[in-house]
Amino acid sequence: MADAKADIGVIGMGTMGANLALNIAEKGFKVAVQNRTAEKAFAVKDDNPELADNIFPAESLEDFVKSLKTPRVAIFMVPAGKPVDDEMEKIRPLLEEGDVMVDAGNADFNDTVRRSQAVEGTGLKFIGMGVSGGELGARHGPSIMVGGAKDSYPLIEPVLTKIAAKYKDEPCVAWLGPDGAGHFVKTIHNGIEYADMQMIAEIYGIMRDGLKLEPSKMAEIFRDWNTRELASYLIEITAVNLDEIDPKTDKPMVEVIVDEAGQKGTGRWAVIEAEKLGVGATTLEAAVAARGLSSRRAERADAAKLYDKVEAGQPQFFADEPGLSELESALVTAKIIAYAQGYAAMAAASDENSWNLPLGTIAEIWRAGCIIRSHFLDDIAKAYDKGHTVVNILQSPDFVGRVAKGQSALRRVVAKASLAGIPVPALSAALAYFDDYRRERGTANLIQAQRDLFGAHTFHRFDTDGAVHHKWPAV
Repeated sequence: MADAKADIGVIGMGTMGANLALNIAEKGFKVAVQNRTAEKAFAVKDDNPELADNIFPAESLEDFVKSLKTPRVAIFMVPAGKPVDDEMEKIRPLLEEGDVMVDAGNADFNDTVRRSQAVEGTGLKFIGMGVSGGELGARHGPSIMVGGAKDSYPLIEPVLTKIAAKYKDEPCVAWLGPDGAGHFVKTIHNGIEYADMQMIAEIYGIMRDGLKLEPSKMAEIFRDWNTRELASYLIEITAVNLDEIDPKTDKPMVEVIVDEAGQKGTGRWAVIEAEKLGVGATTLEAAVAARGLSSRRAERADAAKLYDKVEAGQPQFFADEPGLSELESALVTAKIIAYAQGYAAMAAASDENSWNLPLGTIAEIWRAGCIIRSHFLDDIAKAYDKGHTVVNILQSPDFVGRVAKGQSALRRVVAKASLAGIPVPALSAALAYFDDYRRERGTANLIQAQRDLFGAHTFHRFDTDGAVHHKWPAV
């Protein structure tokens, strides 16, 4: 072990850590691996004999550090939160000036900022790195979002550019800004992912409950949609999901899966941070709320009995080509609006934290490897091309015409679903955001009047500069 100098190391041999280590080894780098239970680290080498020459399991953290070339780079692939702090605490006394600690988990960016500040002045370096693509992405090529001191990035760039997903031979990895920038972008990625998945599920609900289509027919429709503007990983796998047959019951697999969606918190973080920044990420919020409501299955069953006499209108959806085109156009339009909200949150965070996030580059590195990869991201990248300043994607010339054309389909789908009693919270939120965003004269003036009456919070007038308070009649 003492003579074996690994190029980089990975701590944590869970599914993601082990697959990332194998990806590194496969690309020709020597990788040290370590785990709290050493057997798991050695199993990674033993179970992959074709890559064994590039994998160096460590019995202890001390052996792990000794096996690394200097400056040492140690990637943490452990659960977010306290486990990361614990690993940092254990490894820091073993490291030397110039060594780099990399948190590649789904961290809260606020923790990443705190950890970055904690190593300032110590000679050590810390990087917060968002990794998207799940198990397969980690193994064969993820999208990688790097944050931290810019001078740290060259130390890991050669490895990351090799292991990242490729889009037209371009690696889907970039340094995005200091301290928590990478993890913040990954958080918003996941928030958009929640919205994208929820809107697809709502369209599925319309097909199932409004059009009475069989899953196999829905699979055909999603496969067709995947050849056009909606072409994406999520649309592709949706067709696979709907086509799959359960070997135990011979029923469509989706029909034997309990309707409770899990979540690990990143979607919630995206919504919380957007709210802190004063950005209305309402479509993302609707998706998070829908997952929460889905988990109350027993409660929903009771409510269904209480309201079983409530009659909604008859569904007015049509399973013909024009009807399906309407659903397709509605989903495209809502998707644009959801991405606009996510990008608005990133733009606001960039200003708030002085990150100078390269928003076009973010779209580029999301085009392969990550869960929300899609052809659509090419259009977003072009919207920020050539130094264009885009206040909001909905104001980009590349999208104004498309949203203006597609909003009528979204409006009709939301209205029909509402009349039929089919819930479409994310699609509805997207439409409401669009209508609110394009309205020059809103209704917040009444809210300001109310606030001033009960709390003397003041308001601004169109004909006077500065805040004023009005003496309202006593109530």
